[in-house]
Amino acid sequence: MTFLIIVIAIFILWSLWGFFSSRVEHADYTVICSTADYEIREYPARIAAQATVSGSYQAALREGFRIVAGYIFGGNIRKESIAMTSPVTEQGRGSEKNAMTSPVLATTQGESHVISFGMPRSYTRETLPAPTDPRVKIVTMPAQKFAAVRFSWLRTDARIKKKEAQLLVALARDHVSIKGSAIYAGYDAPWTPPWMTRHEVMVEVVG
Repeated sequence: MTFLIIVIAIFILWSLWGFFSSRVEHADYTVICSTADYEIREYPARIAAQATVSGSYQAALREGFRIVAGYIFGGNIRKESIAMTSPVTEQGRGSEKNAMTSPVLATTQGESHVISFGMPRSYTRETLPAPTDPRVKIVTMPAQKFAAVRFSWLRTDARIKKKEAQLLVALARDHVSIKGSAIYAGYDAPWTPPWMTRHEVMVEVVG
């Protein structure tokens, strides 16, 4: 009984910690269509800090996160800390260029990936401090529409592939035109309890 009480207490405390420590600004969007399999969102133009890295998916995500996090934690000409927003997005870079940089699903070794942090809405291109690391680029992303499917718990390459396949099948069934590669978006800090995590696979839609 004592062991069960301890486990329940840990569960509650971890959940509370995850809830209060993960409350950051989220990207703006408007849901324009929702089905049992996905929702279609409209995102306004936004500003992001990006870094392009190479390697496997997991290695690129870690390295890109480290580089861009360095910028928002004071690696800029004003040594200014910039509030983190979510989601952090990652997308593979192949021969086709995509306006939004976000996730790739299980890319192969040697591909390039673009890791993006959205900047807080209080900043403009003119008011953001310039990065001191030349690998960090400040870009303006245009307004876009995305279809998204959401899931929680563990984020593995296999789960991302499965969610991507399910999303693409559902969009094809509903005759929704898409462009570009699929995107992975992560919303949570590493210490967030797995049952509270928010992951998404997204793809840009046309029209």
